[in-house]
Amino acid sequence: MSRDDLLRKISALDFYIIDLGLYLNTHPNDKEALTKYNESVRQVNSLKKEFTQSYGMLLANSSESRHPWQWIEGPWPWQKSFNFELKEDMD
Repeated sequence: MSRDDLLRKISALDFYIIDLGLYLNTHPNDKEALTKYNESVRQVNSLKKEFTQSYGMLLANSSESRHPWQWIEGPWPWQKSFNFELKEDMD
C-alpha cells in the first residue's frame, strides 16, 4: 500500500474511532457500536505499525525508532509534503 493510501486510511479510521467513542459516551450498552470501535482500533493500530515499518515514525511519542533517531527525517506532519493530497472529483 502506498504512503498516501496508508495515511488516508489511518485518517479515516482515526475519525471513525473518535466518532464512535463520542457515540459510546451516550450509548455505552450498544454492543454493535463497541464491536465496531474495537475492530477499528485494532485495524488502525495495524495500519500505523505498517506505516512505521515502511515509511518511518508517524508520531514521535508513539513509535519506536531505528538507529539513528528517525523523527528528524522529513517531512514532518505539519509540512504539506507529509500530508496526502485529496483528489477532487471532476464529474
